[in-house]
Amino acid sequence: MDGRSASSFHSFQPRLATSRWPARMPLLAMLPLILVAALLSFAAGPVACAHPLDPFSPAELTAIRAAVLASPLVPARPLTFHYVGLDDPDKPALISYANNNNASAIIPRRALVIARAGGESHELLVSVSGFSSSASVISHAVHRGAGFPTLTLEEQFAAVALPPRHPPFVESVRARGVDMDDVLCAVFPVGWFGGDDPSVRQRRVVKLLCFVAGADTANFYARPIEGVTLVVDLDRMAIVGYRDRVEYPVPKAEGTDYRWAGHVGPPAPGAVGQQPEGRGFRIDGHLVRWADWEFHVGFDMRAGTVISLASIHDAALQGGTRRRRPVLYRGFVSEVFVPYMDPAEEWYYRTFLDAGEYGLGLWAFPLQPGADCPHGAAYLDGYYAGQDGMPVQNKNMICVFERRGAGDVAWRHTEAGFPNRLITEVWPDVSLVVRMVVSAGNYDYILDWEFKTSGSIKVSLTGLLEVKGTGYTHKDQIPPSEDAHGTLVAENTIAVYHDHFVTYHLDLDVDGTRNSFVKNTITTTKNNGTTTPRKSYWTVRREVAETETDAQIDLNAGAPADLLVVNPGKRTRMGNEAGYRVIPDGATAASVMADDDFPQRRASYCKKQVRVTPYNKSEKWAPGVYADQSTGDDGLGVWSGRDRSVRDEDIVLWYTVGVHHIPYQEDFPVMPTVSGGFELRPANFFDRNPLLLGASPPPATTSRRRGQQAAPVNCSCTGG
Repeated sequence: MDGRSASSFHSFQPRLATSRWPARMPLLAMLPLILVAALLSFAAGPVACAHPLDPFSPAELTAIRAAVLASPLVPARPLTFHYVGLDDPDKPALISYANNNNASAIIPRRALVIARAGGESHELLVSVSGFSSSASVISHAVHRGAGFPTLTLEEQFAAVALPPRHPPFVESVRARGVDMDDVLCAVFPVGWFGGDDPSVRQRRVVKLLCFVAGADTANFYARPIEGVTLVVDLDRMAIVGYRDRVEYPVPKAEGTDYRWAGHVGPPAPGAVGQQPEGRGFRIDGHLVRWADWEFHVGFDMRAGTVISLASIHDAALQGGTRRRRPVLYRGFVSEVFVPYMDPAEEWYYRTFLDAGEYGLGLWAFPLQPGADCPHGAAYLDGYYAGQDGMPVQNKNMICVFERRGAGDVAWRHTEAGFPNRLITEVWPDVSLVVRMVVSAGNYDYILDWEFKTSGSIKVSLTGLLEVKGTGYTHKDQIPPSEDAHGTLVAENTIAVYHDHFVTYHLDLDVDGTRNSFVKNTITTTKNNGTTTPRKSYWTVRREVAETETDAQIDLNAGAPADLLVVNPGKRTRMGNEAGYRVIPDGATAASVMADDDFPQRRASYCKKQVRVTPYNKSEKWAPGVYADQSTGDDGLGVWSGRDRSVRDEDIVLWYTVGVHHIPYQEDFPVMPTVSGGFELRPANFFDRNPLLLGASPPPATTSRRRGQQAAPVNCSCTGG
């Protein structure tokens, strides 16, 4: 953010929450933890790939590294690895693989590697053999445009180690009466603010801001050394700029700690839900099966959790054979844009692109059993390539668990119309959650993909406010004519206004790949020419988007409308097109920055919450591949402006969850969870309520009257 699925349900939901480490979390504070992870890195022996979409194994990452280093295409040294991810397989081949459950079919596995060497960004495509753990470089290109790849953890550690050896900084700290041993610094991307000088655009620099830690509080974010900025050239790993512009008192530590009784620990036993009936889901490698849902859970060092091939095994109403019906080919968080609203010299550039600049997967830390996830949850480890290309293990990075017994109701009805007879039917709600927590700086994102009856996708935010130091200790001291750009939440502490825009890439394949985007707008009609006294009613105006421009939607403008992705070639028995609705669930803010403002140009897609583009495997990252210092000449805003056809095509829906965050004192020192998001819900996908279709139910879900197990039918993804 700043200074950093399934049952017989038929909808799904990703979920997210936020809180932040420093680096934007002061990285030296995290160094011991990262070193532990690094010590777990290793090269395993040859392992057969169980699924074409599985994340790379340690053996494969080691082979990819060796192939890149041995390639004569990039002779310059040192060479640093900034991104190693799965190059998306050919979509038709993968769909055929999934439909036929053909484990013997060979789907080529390739890695996209982005590396830095010789002052340039190199893109290499590497062919990987999962059975022999061998790899070879099959193509190479040098990025000549604007922007740089994701920051590595190692270079951030190296950068924050520089200030204590910089005499002007040491003097600034001394002048403020602060002990240098209590100082932590964090890496902040500089953004882009115009200028076409190639020599300037090619400088890979970041800014460092520093904070005061100490034994009295773990919340160093609440104690900034305001007014001091350092500039670091990452390629030279040297301080190239320094300014101590203004001095404000360092906020005191009292009242800033968010830990219970001053120490960190898991909640008391029983504080987090149990799963006493055991697991009702099965995980085979990375393939998850639960009730009627089946999907693949992957990992990407930039996106974090990736949900693929989410499908429903649907039983015909009259007891026919169960058929696999696709819903979501690929879903992941494409970007998290967090611009702060203070034009001051130390703040104007704080316009973070968390996924592209920092990497959501790099900042996903081990989940705590019994705290982050309930007892009985299953856990998946993750591996990513370190700066040297060697595999690094992230233990317990993703958890999978059932959410049930919380008192939620899937559906109910009480019928009192029969004489001397009362009928009540209540079906409890059950869901399956796939969770990752990303701690990118001071906000934590709890990213849940929740497959449940409601099918919601929600985003929840929690964490630590990014604050600035000030001389004010009471609101009455702030002149009415002065814009403080935030809320005074404690003495000498202003929490700055900012936005959160979380953009999801949703490649929906509703019952097949050829889909259309439909807007059903509610319109009021005068009742003329009838004999009844009604004067008006509302009806639906159906509009099918022909091009990308037609499918750009501002959810806060115009008349109420339902948004759907439909398959024109698949119809129910009643003749309705099979589809899924996209239902906003709060958090529908759109960017209000000026169109010509530089941060807005880099994330122009945030002006509309919904966009639709034709499928293109290269169009994955909303701000473009190279987000650090990007200029807005690539990315979703540009792609969707090409006005390509989206009717009866293989289309991708992009949904941006938006929050304008005006801080309040209750958000300090740690912010309670804020929720919002969207829901994907079947719309004429089934012939009737799928809960009643007799699909296989999750365990421990009983009907109040019938005593039967209920079969949930919606899947939801939540980012929280």
